[in-house]
Amino acid sequence: MQLVVARIGRAHGIKGEVTVEVRTDEPELRLAPGAVLLTDPPSAGPLTIATGRVHSSRLLLRFEGVTDRTAAEALRNTLLIAEVDPDELPEEEDEYYDHQLIDLDVVTADGVEVGRITEISHLPSQDLFIVERPDGSEVMIPFVEEIVTEIDLAEQKAVITPPPGLIDDRAEIASSRDDSAAEDDSAAEDHSATEDDSA
Repeated sequence: MQLVVARIGRAHGIKGEVTVEVRTDEPELRLAPGAVLLTDPPSAGPLTIATGRVHSSRLLLRFEGVTDRTAAEALRNTLLIAEVDPDELPEEEDEYYDHQLIDLDVVTADGVEVGRITEISHLPSQDLFIVERPDGSEVMIPFVEEIVTEIDLAEQKAVITPPPGLIDDRAEIASSRDDSAAEDDSAAEDHSATEDDSA
């Protein structure tokens, strides 16, 4: 499957380097020298990473065949897309890629259907499942060990033990979606969600 791993920003210097907005939790893997990436728009690529370095907390990349500022600036706002094996798992045992969690059924420990995961919200403090309930409403469920007790990819379900008030009507919170993100709907963000140890 295809995952968006970065968006190219402005040119840096005069030798073809560009800044990139990283959209992957594994830049050392996805954005390493030698990596060949598809692009959106497709006409800009594929691009092969020649060099990469961090400068002032920003990742700078240079691509093979892009040797001056003009060529680098022409790539601005291009999305970089990696081909990833859909069965690939993150290195940490309690981490999952977003695409593995999307569409999982959410059920309580005693088998009550809660809904289906439609989105993962990555917040600084923790990750949240955005769950669409059977009536079309949405509820946010913190992806923490105390609440999400099991992720069963084989059975395509997430088992939760919600505290009182989390999934009743008073706790439903509509998801605020950012529809202004300019990215291809066919390519997913390459983030991994981590089950936190604390609520």
